[in-house]
Amino acid sequence: MSAAVTDAGRDPGLQPERTRLAWRRTTLSATVAAVLAVKTALHGEVSAVGVVACALCTVLWLGFLLLAHRRIRALAADPSPLALAPRHATAAALCTVAVAVCGAALVF
Repeated sequence: MSAAVTDAGRDPGLQPERTRLAWRRTTLSATVAAVLAVKTALHGEVSAVGVVACALCTVLWLGFLLLAHRRIRALAADPSPLALAPRHATAAALCTVAVAVCGAALVF
């Protein structure tokens, strides 16, 4: 394929479907991490720090879930979807890292 081919002539093939499935897998992973963080925070003695970390994990998970759901819908609706906006990609990455940090903080 030559470099002169425009986006209008581009055949996305199965790439949008693979991307949609990757978003679903990442959402599932974030859900598992959030559930384990909540379980850890509420296991044994319940402390104020644990409850705050649990609430923060839940809010971050909900934010990621919203971003992922919007992207999954966009990928399913259009055979040639627009690229993910940089601010959405940044927000998704920050939510993912923050949920991991909160989970690690609850474990230690």
